Amino acid sequence: MSIGNRIADLRTNNHMSQFQLAKVLGIGTSTLGMYETNKRKPSPKVLNKIADYFDVSTDYLLGRKSKADQVHNATVDEALGTIMSFEGQPVTEHDKKVMKDLLESYLRNKE
Repeated sequence: MSIGNRIADLRTNNHMSQFQLAKVLGIGTSTLGMYETNKRKPSPKVLNKIADYFDVSTDYLLGRKSKADQVHNATVDEALGTIMSFEGQPVTEHDKKVMKDLLESYLRNKE
């Protein structure tokens, strides 16, 4: 998959128009269109902006790594902070504290 295809996939998977992404990146819509059709390559500065915006690596955009290869080392607090509900029920701050304590205890005591 080319860099242009990866950019287009990220944009469409995030339900964004070319206009919206171009505005975020500070470039013209036609420039973004040329990136997506592989008629132009983004500068390193724009490449970094795209990677930062979509939380992917520049290596992924350049085809050096698959998205599945990326590792996000979230702390327990960061991971639990993203949980809003479980099986349709809201997760309270108390629930998150209990989950954190259980997870930390499990990780400390495994083998």
